[in-house]
Formats: sequence, structure tokens, C-alpha cells
Amino acid sequence: MKTVVLGETGIEVSRLCFGTLTMGPLQRNMPLNRGVALLELAFSFGLNFVDTAELYGTYPYIKEAIKLKNDLVVCTKSYSYDKKSAEDSFKAAVAGIGRDYIDIFLLHEQESEHTIRGHWEAVEYFLEKKRQGYIGAVGLSTHYIAAIVGALTKTELQILFPLINKTGIGISDGTSDEMLEAIRRANRNGKGILAMKALGGGHLLHIKNEALRFVMEESSIHSIAIGMQTAEEVRYNCALFSDMIPSKELEFALNSQPRKLMIHDWCEGCGACVKRCRNKALSLEGGKAAVDSTLCVLCGYCASVCPQFCLKVI
Repeated sequence: MKTVVLGETGIEVSRLCFGTLTMGPLQRNMPLNRGVALLELAFSFGLNFVDTAELYGTYPYIKEAIKLKNDLVVCTKSYSYDKKSAEDSFKAAVAGIGRDYIDIFLLHEQESEHTIRGHWEAVEYFLEKKRQGYIGAVGLSTHYIAAIVGALTKTELQILFPLINKTGIGISDGTSDEMLEAIRRANRNGKGILAMKALGGGHLLHIKNEALRFVMEESSIHSIAIGMQTAEEVRYNCALFSDMIPSKELEFALNSQPRKLMIHDWCEGCGACVKRCRNKALSLEGGKAAVDSTLCVLCGYCASVCPQFCLKVI
């Protein structure tokens, strides 16, 4: 699998990053041995990069995976906003993965230059740990174009982790083209770019090859984080990122996997998805969206109007 250096950090990673959210308690809640087996399979293809977060609850999987690959590049994220919360998050991360070094530490889900400013005390703590040799690079993750633009002049923020996909599903404040322009500006400024949600939280699986090509062929994007839940998904994505053509049998197995619509518990019950669903599969129950799986056709249209990006196909 091809590798690339993330911007000006000197950190060399595989172009495919294993997103661990999907295996953890927020989604599939896999048994530990099953999740680690998927990571080990990805390592066999040359993958050396994983994404996690304090929120995801997936540190135990990574701790076991590091025993198999001690040079694994780990990117984590937290909602830290001051020195105390940053210190707590750093301690939780190193204890969680069983290693005293975090390659990349990001502020989770930033929205603009204003939220960056409001979290800067946490950034200063992470930068101090970087100077001490315990963190490799600092940055942010975001669904907002404004956050990418806000980070352009912050030389301390070396890694940016934006949401980008062909249709723009999940981008909170603009279009795919507008996000790409911000990403390209960041790349020209020397930022390392790790892309998320290339498949739109599962809503672009029906055009997966086209959707993946969209981000893979974008030269300003260094690596792409994709959540993988089965051996078939790992083999398929690793083949694509190794310039191989997946077999027809593998393609068939992937297309045959059972899927469902998952609604995260941060749903605010705005009802936009209910109005958008032509199949009447969605309703509001107890102030939150609920899905009738017998009516849902997994078209993904609901996600295009969800302001919180809480609808995912898994």
C-alpha cells in the first residue's frame, strides 16, 4: 500500500487510515478479538494508520493492535478546551493504548476560528507535550469549512481532518466544492490532510467506487479514514488503495452485506429527516428520530437534510 507524509509533519502514513469508530460501542460494539483481527488483516496489506477518539471507546482495540504492530501511527481526538481537560484526555489516551506517545492529537469537531480560540488552552497543553516528545503533531477535526479556513493561519495546527465526499453529505456550512477549495488552501499552507466520511456515513455505498475515487484522486488529500466492519470491507478497501482491482467475488460479498440505518443518540428531533423520507420509514418518538426498518430502503436522502449528521448506514 502506498504511503505519504502528512504535510510538513514528517509523519509517514498509509493512504488508507482505519477508522475505528465503526467497531466500537457507538456502532457495532464488536468483541475485542474480532476488532483486533480486522486491524491485523489491514496490517497485512501495509496499512499503518488508525483513527480513534476519546468518545469512540476504541482504545482497547488499538492497545491490542499495537502489540501486533508497535510502530502503528495513532490519531486520536478529544473535546478538551482547557489545560485540565487536555491533560485528562492525554492521560486517558496513553493509558488506553498502552503507549506513552500519541502520534497525532486533534481537537474534536471544531466549527470555526471562534471555537478554535475557545479551545486554545487545550492546544497549548498538547503543544507542550509535543515539545516534550510525547505527541507528534496537533490539529483538529471538523465538519465545517469555517474551521478549515480558521486553521489556515494557525501554524501550530499541522493536521486537519475534514469531512469531504462527492455529494457533500454531512458538511455543515457549504458544499463539497467549497470544502475542497478550503482543503486545497490548507494543503498549500503545508497542512497534513486526513479526510473523513468519503462514503458519507454509508449513504454513498451505492456509488462506493465513484465516491472513493473522488477523494483518492484529490492530490491535496494525503490519507483517507474509512470505517471497516468486516474482513470483506478490509480486503476491498486495501485492494483499492494498493492499486489492485478487487475480485468480482469480493465485490459481490461486499454488496451482499446486511445494512441498516443507525440514528445516533445526539439526534435533536428536528424532524427534517421525517419530512424528507418518501417511504415514511422515519418518525419522531420521544423527541428523537426513529426508523422502521421494514420500510427503509437505505437511500440516504435523510442524511442530506440532517443538521447534526446523526444518520448513518452501517
